[in-house]
Parts: sequence; C-alpha cells; structure tokens
Amino acid sequence: MCPSNARSATTIAGLDIGTTKILAVIGEVTPTGIDVLGVGQSLSRGLRKGVVVNLDSTVEAIKRAVQEAEQAAGVEIESVFTGVAGGHIKGVNSRGAVAVQGRTREVSRADVDRALEAARAVTLPPGREIIHVLPQAFILDGQDGIRTPLGMAGARLEVEVHIVTGAVTSVQNLVRSVNRAGLTVQDIVLQPLASAEAVLTPDERDLGVILADVGGGTTDVALFRDGAIWHSAVIPLGGDHITNDLAVGLRTPSQEAEELKKRWGSALTALVLPDETVEVPSIGGRKPRVLSRQILAGIIQARVEEIFTLAARELALAGLEDVATAGVVVTGGSAVMEGIPELAERVFDLPVRVGWPTGVGGMADLVAGPSYATGVGLVLHGARLRGQSPLGMAGGLDGGEGAGVTRLLRRMREWFSQLF
Repeated sequence: MCPSNARSATTIAGLDIGTTKILAVIGEVTPTGIDVLGVGQSLSRGLRKGVVVNLDSTVEAIKRAVQEAEQAAGVEIESVFTGVAGGHIKGVNSRGAVAVQGRTREVSRADVDRALEAARAVTLPPGREIIHVLPQAFILDGQDGIRTPLGMAGARLEVEVHIVTGAVTSVQNLVRSVNRAGLTVQDIVLQPLASAEAVLTPDERDLGVILADVGGGTTDVALFRDGAIWHSAVIPLGGDHITNDLAVGLRTPSQEAEELKKRWGSALTALVLPDETVEVPSIGGRKPRVLSRQILAGIIQARVEEIFTLAARELALAGLEDVATAGVVVTGGSAVMEGIPELAERVFDLPVRVGWPTGVGGMADLVAGPSYATGVGLVLHGARLRGQSPLGMAGGLDGGEGAGVTRLLRRMREWFSQLF
C-alpha cells in the first residue's frame, strides 16, 4: 500500500548494504523523536569486503530486504539513505582559510562555504572522488575551537575538516544497485559515521572515543573528539574471516563454521572452561568430531586480536592513540560475541563497551542489537538533515528520544551530479 502524503513526508529509510547482509530500516519522524516502523533483511551474496562484485545478486538482495521492511511498516518507500564502506574508502584531514568579506567583517554563510571549498581543494589520485567534507572546528583570527562562527566578527576564517574519499566506480556500482532495485539514493553516508549516530553519546564524542564497527567483510574505525570525526580507516578484515579461519582450522563446511561461531564462539580462551566441548561437523559425510571449545576460541581470538591490533596501529600511526579519553565502543554483527570487550581492552588498553542502537522508539525491539547500528544510524542521519543548521556542525534534535545523538556533519552534495 502507498503511504499517505502526510506519512510519506515523515518517513525515512536507511539501507545498510553489507558484505554478509542487506538491512533496510524504515522510521518515521514524530513530535517525540524517531519511531521504527519496519525492518527487513536478506543474505548478501553480491559483495566482497564491502564492495559490489555481483550487481544482479546485490539488486535482488536489496529488493528482498526492502519488501520485508515495507510489509512490516505498511508503507512503500521510494528513496533511501545508503551506507558506504570497503577498502577503497580513505580519510584525510585538511585545512582551508579565507578572508572574511563584507564591510562589517561579520562571518556569513558565504564565508563559511568559501572556507570549506578551500579545505576540500586536495589533490586526489585518478578515479577517486570526495564523499564527505566534515567540519571539525573553525578558527577565527587565531582563536580556535569555534564550532559555529556565523555572525562573529573577524578578518581571517579557517576551518579544519576531515575529508572522506572513495573509488568512483565502487560508489557508482553501489548507487546503481539501489537504482536497479527501484529506489533513489538520497544520500551516501560513510558507515562508521552512521553507526556513530546510533551508538555514541555526546559526551563520548566530546571527550574522545574510538568506534570500531566489526562487519562481515571489513572493520570500520573512526575516532571522534570535540564532537567531530578526526580520523577514519577501513581494516579489510571482519566476521567472514573469522568464519573462514574456523572452516579451515576445524576442517568443517563454511556454513557449519558460521553456526559454530554464533553458538559457541568466544574471542577469549580464558573465558572458556577447559572441560567444555563442541561437536564439529566434518566434510564429505564423515562423522562429526568432538573438540575442546578452547580450540574454537583460540582460532577466533587470534583473528579478532589481529583486527583490533591493526585498528590500534592505524590510530598510532596517525598520532591519535592517546586521544580517546572515553575509551572504545565496539559495534557491528561480531560485537555480541563473548570476550570481544575483554579482548579489545587488552589490545587498546582502554575501557571498552559494546555499542547498541539508541535514540529510536516505536518498534525499537526490532533493532535491538549491534548489527543494526548502521541501519538505525542511517535513519537518524536522514532525520538530522531535515533540521540541520546551515553549517552542518554538531547538534542534537530538539528534544525527544533523538536528543542524545550528535548531528552528522554536512554532506557535500555536488558529487551526486557527477554520478547521474
């Protein structure tokens, strides 16, 4: 059924196109916040490490997930906010400076736009485009730490930004997949930015926090401080690599390895009793074997430790290892595994918590899990755009259940014109 005009105007859909699953979340903007109306998901077989490798399979998976969400919500959607990830994503910090124009030397929207344009003037390798230009802070006549300079008096305006770039072809294939499923893309959002909308608190963003979103094919890492993102990176390892390690190490089919991981998996051998055993199916019709659960945990721990070590090394190379005063938040499908927080604490030497989606009402129980963080965050991002300040700087919704989530920063939309 088609939504009424009134409901259509308040309906927002997020589409998380992941390596292991496609997740569609439909929400509605209400006077008290965001209500979840419906959720749908399907197995993803057309992506590898976050990048589309089979267009037809991806299109069919998107259709199934969206149809399921539409049936649950009782509405039809025409457009979505889509997450983007993959090894082709790169982030870099930049700075732009301009002279404040006008007789009164009062910072205007045009001054801010010129400063942002100067900051985004970075040299890119062939085949890459800017996805996000995210303001971190403004500097006016040497005074730093300014979040909203509009209306302030000064002669020289500078802006520090985080620029996210991606491979043109990879993003185009993602957009084409959504288009062929009969939908338009309202905005493309870096997945850890979307996840941050759903799982981070304003205090964590201000004090400094590391977000590690452990997906199927990749682990997305982002560092926030002073309410803005200061570093982003993609580790090309995720839950699928853990499953593959189990399949090879235990000589069991991949599907059975996935079930073993979900049911008996632990990321820390110290949490497993020595006498615990698991039944491991064999390949080729052979009889199942009974193995110690510590063997299973040992294989998992080695891979998870590698993922977190690479993430910590990425931050150390950027000189940001000591910035995360608020610790680490781990989210994504693999975050629910036993031992994940404890192992992350060992590697990062920081307090760690598992990030669950917050800031939504309605059928919130449908998205009660770390694997739904990106999908929920995309809906929150869509709601954020509707009430966004001209600068797109951090800020919350005006009251309601979404008030605790810091605003995503303004998206540079000119890029879309080059895709269509």
